[in-house]
Formats: sequence, structure tokens, C-alpha cells
Amino acid sequence: MMHRLKNWAHRQQSPERHRLLETLLSNQALSAAQLRQKQAADFLAILHHARTQTPYYRERYRHIPSTCTAHDEMRTLPILRKDDVIQHRDALLAESADKSTLCLGHTGGSTGRPLAFYYDRHKHELMRAGMIRSYMWSGWRPGEKILNFWGAKQDIKPRAMRKRLEDLISAEKTIGAHEYTETDLARWVDEIHRYRPVLLQGYASILAELARYVLDQGLRLQDTLKGVYSTAEMLHDWQRTLIEAAFACKVFNQYGSREIPNIACECRYGNQHVFTDMVYLESVREDGEDKLIVTSLTNRIMPFIRYDIGDSGTLKDGDCPCGSPFPMMDMGVCRSNDLIKTKRGKIVYPSYFIHLLDGLDGVKQYQFVQTAFDKMTLNVLASRRLTADEQAHIAARIMHDVDASMALEIHQLEAIPRTPSGKHRFVIRDFD
Repeated sequence: MMHRLKNWAHRQQSPERHRLLETLLSNQALSAAQLRQKQAADFLAILHHARTQTPYYRERYRHIPSTCTAHDEMRTLPILRKDDVIQHRDALLAESADKSTLCLGHTGGSTGRPLAFYYDRHKHELMRAGMIRSYMWSGWRPGEKILNFWGAKQDIKPRAMRKRLEDLISAEKTIGAHEYTETDLARWVDEIHRYRPVLLQGYASILAELARYVLDQGLRLQDTLKGVYSTAEMLHDWQRTLIEAAFACKVFNQYGSREIPNIACECRYGNQHVFTDMVYLESVREDGEDKLIVTSLTNRIMPFIRYDIGDSGTLKDGDCPCGSPFPMMDMGVCRSNDLIKTKRGKIVYPSYFIHLLDGLDGVKQYQFVQTAFDKMTLNVLASRRLTADEQAHIAARIMHDVDASMALEIHQLEAIPRTPSGKHRFVIRDFD
């Protein structure tokens, strides 16, 4: 009964989100053929909008015929790279947009290439509606409690009275988990017992560490959990096994990014379904890799069309026993990053380092390498030299947030070395 009351209150608080959710839920009733037809129409609509409303696409598509309908013709459109977004951010913005009303989001992603993008409230509300739809695949119902373990420090808002009220209405609570010790893991288990969530959500490495602690301590959790949602990074099989054993429920793997959220989500049968009412996803063979190229079908503020998101994977044919009309995909091996450890036993999650360089113009790529408990190197590839103040600010933040004894050396390089597989890792612990 309580979850229904909270759902009603949340509808009053976020009416746009729930209107969008109703549309997304109705799309699930479409047939696969109807979804393909809708997706093709949405692709053409966003393409027309981009080439008529944004300076970047108007210039880039000027030699491409305005009639682009067939699937093969769509694949001839140039691919949008992260460097394009970095260099032409304002030109990608729709001319009708009022920049003063927009927010600027940042992502380092898994590629170590800092990227900023514009978004508006509608994009945020649609993202949240898409997440709610994914949660419902586990049997969770709106208004039931969700406990988030979040590794991105800048996303954790202060616990002001207003924020506490919003959390109560939305039935969500977020624990800042960008760093943790064994003591923190014990405290988080206590929080699960007190809060009694129906869903857990967080980064795979954080959830796996928490699961390891639960199993090592022989702890038993209450049976309120219906699912655990892994997001923001690659979920390995050993992590899934660990999490499901500790929490006695299914793990649902989500796939998306800050710039293009809600790309796909796993169903109860373990298949990753692509939300074709929100994105157009392709798998393109390039440089010996099956690269995922994604188009947002809903973002008219800053269109992302045929965007190289930096991950690999393939599309799957066939039907899923779950009955979803959304097609399936397989994720490839995504970039892997390390946990940073200090002498005191603190563990710092890689996402902390992603945002240390937010707002620094000219940074093209970076890589943090920990060579000892108290030593770290920051390799930077940039179009300019970082100022002494900028370097001192980064070092001071690491000493304050990570460890007071952590010494940072900053090297500005012509190129940052990749792993033998050709991947770029942006956080590396180079010692045992």
C-alpha cells in the first residue's frame, strides 16, 4: 500500500517523467515490425531536424542527398567521433535552443577522453522514465524502494532537507561509493537491512565488492530484493555469479552512457534488449573490431547521429522467450580499469578520476597510473600545457580525497600508450 502512495506522490512531483513512461510502456506492446517502422521514421525525423537546425550537421551533410531512407543509405552517413563532439560542441547545438536554460554534462566514459555535452530537463526526465521501465522488468513496481551505490562523486547531492524529501517521495536513496573500506562495506550492509530496498543499483565492481563482503562474513540479507541492476561498466561473469550468490536475486545488466542513456537492458532470460524506441544501434566492423555506433532518436537539443560510443558488440537475430519485441545484442569486451588502493586500506573507484579534469579545455586524453601506494602519475595528451595552478589543483584534490600522502606527477605526452589489445585504460594500478 505504501508504494502506491509514494508512486502517486511521485507522479505529482514529476508529471512529465510519468507521461513519458506511459509512452515507453505502450511501445512495449508494439510488434517487432511496428517497432522497426517507428524506429526508421524516428531516424529520418532526427536526421531532418539535425541538418536543418544544427550548424554542424548542416555543413557535414551538405553533399548528402536529403532523401536517405534505406538502411544501407543510413550507414553511408559519416560517423560522429568523440573528437568531433569535443571540437564542435556548440555547433552541434540546435539553433532554437536557449543555452541559458541548458545544463552541461560531462563524461570521461571508459575511454579516458573527457567530453562535455548540453542537455535539457526533457532529456533528463526521459532518461529517468527509461530507467523506470528497465526496473519494471525485474518485477519492481513504481514506489518500491531502490538503493543506489554510485561511484561518481559529483552526482552525490548534499543531504539537504529538500533532497531528503525528494528521496522519500521517489523511494530512492543513494550511497556515495567512489571510495570504500571494509568498514564502509559493513555500514552499507547495515543500510540494506535498515532501508529494505527492493532493488539495488550500482557499478559492477562496487556491487561485486559488497557481494564478496556479504559472502565472506556469512551474512544473510532479507528477502525483499527482486533484482540488482549493474550499470556504467562491463559486468564480468564472475561478478554476476558473486552478486547473485550474495543477494539471492537476478542481476540485470544495463547499457548506456551519460550522453546517450537507456541503450539496452537485460531481461530475466539474460538477453540484452536494445530500446529501439529510443536509439538506433549499429555494429560496424572497423579496425578489426565490431564497434557500436548509436543514434539517439530523442535528443533534439544536441543530436548524436551515428556516434562512436567507444564500446564494441554485435546485434543478435531471433526472438527471446521473455516476449519482448525489442531486438537483442551482445556486448563485446569493454575497456577495463583498476581500483586504486591506499596504505590505509581505502579503495577508490575509477569513476572518481574521470571528473578530475572536467572543464579543462584542450585535454584530448588522459591516464592515471598508480605506481605505489603513495605515488601516482597523470599522463595527459592536450593541445596546450596545463598551468601550474591547474596541476596543483588536481594534485591537491587527490591528496584531499584519496590520501594525504599521495604524490602526483603530471606528464604531458605526445601520445598515451595503449594495452596490447589496442584499448585505452584511463586508470591503472601498476603494482601488487
